[in-house]
Parts: sequence; structure tokens; C-alpha cells
Amino acid sequence: MITIRKFYYGDYGESKLDSSSDNETSSSPSGVGGEWPLWEVFIRSKQGLDHKHAGSLHAADATMAIENARDVYTRRMEGISIWVVESKHIHASNPDDADALYDPANDKAYRHPTFYNLPDAVKHM
Repeated sequence: MITIRKFYYGDYGESKLDSSSDNETSSSPSGVGGEWPLWEVFIRSKQGLDHKHAGSLHAADATMAIENARDVYTRRMEGISIWVVESKHIHASNPDDADALYDPANDKAYRHPTFYNLPDAVKHM
């Protein structure tokens, strides 16, 4: 019987898998026990100013993660900067809680300048 497990950021690699799982998930890349941590890779393209999520990979440390990310995600010289972040250090909000999370911003009318009258001299705003 195949067991399917759902992992969230930071969960993968930290949980101890039992011996009943298949060898691929329980074996270590280094062969000494435990798995390498999961790293999230962000690449800055030549045209852009922001880093975009490119994917994930396993590596022993940050240096190895950057080198592997360079080899995997920038083979065609499309990036000029690479960020790697260990997945367990990424914290995200729950999409189901979006209404409660963003509700305080809705009552701040000054954040939405829809009621200002712009002079005709201002053309691009």
C-alpha cells in the first residue's frame, strides 16, 4: 500500500519517516542518515528588478544550494542573482484566513487615493 503524505514549507525533511515508507524518501543523499534540507530558489532575471521563485532543491548547505540552483535554473544565462532560502524558514499565511487577515486594511480609506482630484497638469500618475 502506498502512503501519500502532504508536506508544507518547512515540514519536508524535518519529519522522521517511518521504516514502512519506500526507500527513496527514507534514504539520505549523503548516506549517513537524515535528508538534506529543502531550499527554495529565487532568480533575478537580467530585465527584472525583483527575484522570482524558480523552484526548490535539496542541498546540504547554502553554498551547495546556490551552486545547484545555478546549474539547474540558470543554464541559459537568464539570471544575474540567485537567492536561496531554507524552506523551514519561510512562513506563510493560510489562504483560508485571507478575509480576516486583510480586513483591517479595508477601513483605511487613505490607502486608496480614489477621492483625490488631480490637476490637469499631472498627466502620468
